[in-house]
Amino acid sequence: MRKTFLRLGGLMAMLAVAFGAFGSHGLKSAIAPDSLSTFEIGVRYQFYHAIGLIATGLLLYWRKNKLLVFTGWLFLTGILLFSGSLYLLSMSELFSLNTAVLGPITPLGGVAFIAGWICFIFATFQKNEKSYRRKSSGEE
Repeated sequence: MRKTFLRLGGLMAMLAVAFGAFGSHGLKSAIAPDSLSTFEIGVRYQFYHAIGLIATGLLLYWRKNKLLVFTGWLFLTGILLFSGSLYLLSMSELFSLNTAVLGPITPLGGVAFIAGWICFIFATFQKNEKSYRRKSSGEE
């Protein structure tokens, strides 16, 4: 799982940079300023949680427990629901999207982010279920 979260974190960070550039250059004149602000919030939270995914992947090199794995999936779920819904909400005027469906999705993504951070914190108190550390021959 550690490599999965490192890869997903890198992918989400790369996409956050691409979406940020798209928002700054491609959407600036196409959508209203308040919609652009909403889009930028989605980018910001995607980037924060991409870093959280990377941190989770790195921590899994030293600690392995189910809460850390759950943390990674909650961060990814939050990115998809929270940031994804904000992207769609902000561009709804361009694509004539029904925002009534999207509105309730955003808070669910926020809850996933919060739950992910709670799991991250509690995971640091748990014992390892399996250690990834390698012992050198002859060392204890």
